[in-house]
Amino acid sequence: MKICVCVKHVPDTAATIKVAGEAGFEAGDIKFIANPYDEYGIEEAVTLAEKQGGEVVILTVGPADAVSTIRGAMAMGAHRAILVKTDSQLLDSETTAKALKGAMDQDGLPDLIFTGKGSVDTESFQTQYRLAGYLDMPVVNEVSALTVETDKAIAEIEIGSGEKQVIELGLPCVIGAAKGLNEPRYPKFPDIMKAKKKQITEMDLSGLGIDPSGGRVSIEKLEPAPERTGAKMIEGSIEDQVTELVRILKEDEKVL
Repeated sequence: MKICVCVKHVPDTAATIKVAGEAGFEAGDIKFIANPYDEYGIEEAVTLAEKQGGEVVILTVGPADAVSTIRGAMAMGAHRAILVKTDSQLLDSETTAKALKGAMDQDGLPDLIFTGKGSVDTESFQTQYRLAGYLDMPVVNEVSALTVETDKAIAEIEIGSGEKQVIELGLPCVIGAAKGLNEPRYPKFPDIMKAKKKQITEMDLSGLGIDPSGGRVSIEKLEPAPERTGAKMIEGSIEDQVTELVRILKEDEKVL
């Protein structure tokens, strides 16, 4: 079985992002990591390959320095990787999905594709659906339990209020991994050293016939989030506090 895991190179969620220009950010001092939700996909793919046999391929669309993120993913047990290089900091999901499809077409289509349920930077939650559409494959997102058999996958998702839904998909298909699917492993030092020797094939958008500016969605402007104002302490009896809170919401904050 050939399993492909789409891994995004994203800023660490603890990083301080500084806007640069109209629609970019300063990347020089930011630590980049694998999108946390994608790590659940990596773990599930590697575990499946260990149990059932097969090859795990990491596929990333990102800048040249995304190699560091890819090496980390391969240290978890993936066999090789593909990097589709782009200079765009915030590539739209349509172009990203086309790039992923183009790379898979060249490398050979997998039997199973993992993504994270979404990325922690742009949070568009569209790429997995667009990719599945371009590949004409079934897709299910926010998967918290998965069983893979010879010709099908049985996925479990939470639909709220403690209720769960079980969905059966024919292979090949696209699975959007969510927290709870597994516990991603921490690579050991020997695995990190082995990952440095594993193959990374590089491609670019132009070689796949894709125009990076051809997407239908673009970011016109980025603005830093406004700083939070100081907290207000309301004193008095419960009745006085509620009355004052309502007044603040109506007159000062104008949200009621």
